Amino acid sequence: MQLGIIGLGRMGGNIARRLMLNGHTTVVYDRNTAFIDNLVAEGSTGVADLPALVAGLDKPRAVWVMLPAGAPTEDTINTLSELLEPGDTIIDGGNTNYKDDIRRAKTLNEKGLHYIDVGTSGGVWGLERGYCMMIGGDAETVQRLDPLFAALAPGMGDIPRTKDRKSDDHRAEHGYIHAGPAGAGHFVKMIHNGIEYGMMAAFAEGFDILKTKSSERLPEDQRFDLNVADIAEVWRRGSVVSSWLLDLTADALASDPKLDGFSGSVADSGEGQWTIEAAMEQAVPVPVLSNSLFSRYRSRGQGTFGDKILSAQRFGFGGHVEIAKK
Repeated sequence: MQLGIIGLGRMGGNIARRLMLNGHTTVVYDRNTAFIDNLVAEGSTGVADLPALVAGLDKPRAVWVMLPAGAPTEDTINTLSELLEPGDTIIDGGNTNYKDDIRRAKTLNEKGLHYIDVGTSGGVWGLERGYCMMIGGDAETVQRLDPLFAALAPGMGDIPRTKDRKSDDHRAEHGYIHAGPAGAGHFVKMIHNGIEYGMMAAFAEGFDILKTKSSERLPEDQRFDLNVADIAEVWRRGSVVSSWLLDLTADALASDPKLDGFSGSVADSGEGQWTIEAAMEQAVPVPVLSNSLFSRYRSRGQGTFGDKILSAQRFGFGGHVEIAKK
């Protein structure tokens, strides 16, 4: 199939590459012409602006927008809505608030356009590992675009099948789902990221306790000078807390045991806050998730070792730069 892609940064460029590796064709655009040139050299068709991108696609067109949430995505979708024709599809693969998806889908439907929201997890490793995708939109359009989603997804790989699982839909086992109508995909991804905050915070706090066990505040016979890099490594092997986040933590500690290269001033994408707002709307208590968000706010004034663990994890999976200034 053919797909137009707008935004060729950390994830958009590799989405184009993974599609091409699986036999699909791409028409690409980014403000950074170097990103376009790199993909053209690998087989994409590069264009100079949005009208040229639309003109370069076969009908019914599909355009994937991979831009920061907010004005960049909103403005681009508004422009596309004036350029595309009935039957065409706009896909938002960024971290948009699901309520914006619901609004957009209604507006675009009035113009005869389809709107698909794709919560996309995979970060800078997506080209190699594939992208876990949570998709919202009408079932017919999602099914028509399935070859694209299947190519981007991780596939079953070597993960054991879940015992006693019974389902007529194979997609979840291959790393992607049709979650529901417009907004459902980004809602599921939003909660995914809220959980991610909590898991990362648990590792960060635990490693902070380990690192400070040699503190002079403790009686001398209770002080341990622990090798946190070795602890991360041993936990990777057979421990109940083994995970990709732990793998990334071990990688960071192996190369920089004191994490001096990280500021520990931890940013957030907004989805943690949206998760807490959803919990409040639904009257669901989420003390772990809310505390993990607030700890990120607090980190911007302190930068403890635990905060550096968070920074290192974010850099590991998403290329998010929170590097300490030398």
